[in-house]
Amino acid sequence: MITRDEAYGLLKKYNKEDFHLHHGRMVEGTMRYFAKKLGYADEEEFWGIVGLLHDIDFEMWPDEHCKKAPELLREAGVDEDMIHAIVSHGYGLCVDVEPEKEMEKVLFACDELTGLIGAAALMRPSKSVQDMELKSLKKKFKDKHFAAGCDREVIKQGAEMLGWELDELLGETLEAMKTCEEPAE
Repeated sequence: MITRDEAYGLLKKYNKEDFHLHHGRMVEGTMRYFAKKLGYADEEEFWGIVGLLHDIDFEMWPDEHCKKAPELLREAGVDEDMIHAIVSHGYGLCVDVEPEKEMEKVLFACDELTGLIGAAALMRPSKSVQDMELKSLKKKFKDKHFAAGCDREVIKQGAEMLGWELDELLGETLEAMKTCEEPAE
């Protein structure tokens, strides 16, 4: 399996913008949290690397998102299980690769949601998720004009895939992000 350092180097090879690198690290941390929370602690590294690399092709090839990724990942020696997991987060949006495993469904559900939570944090005086409460997040989620690029239907579909209530997904992802938030610069 590709190491975390190798994965981060690969991400940086195709992503130069701080925003995309930060998003990858936040999704990585969120996936690591869920691996432990859901009883997959022995797979935490795999879950984290999948989260880190999930948007590897987005910055340079936005029109080929999740379609260019397999080529880039295979060239780097990434195994097919990891490639499937990474690509499946684009299910119904840009590819027909369906999330099958619980980890893939978590990635599908959390990708957009981490973006929404991150945007909500930037609006807070603290610029942090540390003092954000679920009710505040729910208010931002309901406001369709706030972080309009974060697709609420995908988040709802992800919760449904997992068999979770939306509030459970929102609350757990918020808690996950509190464990991996990077200090503001």
